[in-house]
Amino acid sequence: MLEIIYGTGNGAKISYMEEALGNLPVKIIGLHEAAEERGVALPEIKETGASPLENARIKAEGYYRLFGSPVFSCDSGIYLWNYATGKPLPKEEQPGIHVRGEGERRLGDEELLAYYIGLVRKYGQVCGRFKNGICFVWNGELKRESMAEAMWGEPFLLTDTPHTKRVEGFPLDRISLDISTGKYIYDLEEDSQGEEAQRNGFECFFRECFEDWKLL
Repeated sequence: MLEIIYGTGNGAKISYMEEALGNLPVKIIGLHEAAEERGVALPEIKETGASPLENARIKAEGYYRLFGSPVFSCDSGIYLWNYATGKPLPKEEQPGIHVRGEGERRLGDEELLAYYIGLVRKYGQVCGRFKNGICFVWNGELKRESMAEAMWGEPFLLTDTPHTKRVEGFPLDRISLDISTGKYIYDLEEDSQGEEAQRNGFECFFRECFEDWKLL
């Protein structure tokens, strides 16, 4: 098994990536487990990039310097538009990479939920899409990064009525609706083709890295 550190402390994100890479000989460990195993303190790495890919690179390179072990990081940005008109929301209302707000204080799950519900009540039906960037550092010479659309989420509708189900770390899923059916994401009987495609996108990224670097 190839042990790789995932540069996040978010348990839900770690579980998602474990599922996405389930067909590969990979063991994923999160930041806190990696830090405890190695007896190091986690530094604060400020995400100062202008895109999800730049932030993923900053985190992956920073954690590689700390651990000296293979590590990858992901970052996301959410981009919103009016469903009726197809026009983007005003620039000042576009979260982009600041999904949880700008500055030192980050919004918690409930605060984040309230903010996006406020946008729906202000603009009516709002569509969103997550664009993801990833950077994987194997060692000092081998590094690969991507912001390919295959790893992006599918467009979805936002509602102002949260689902009763809660998953820590993914608050927006509570107000996300499937565009084609109008159902809550949580109420779909099975994963949408878009979600499966996104997981396949991450799997393909890592498989190509391993094959090109002759690790498999």
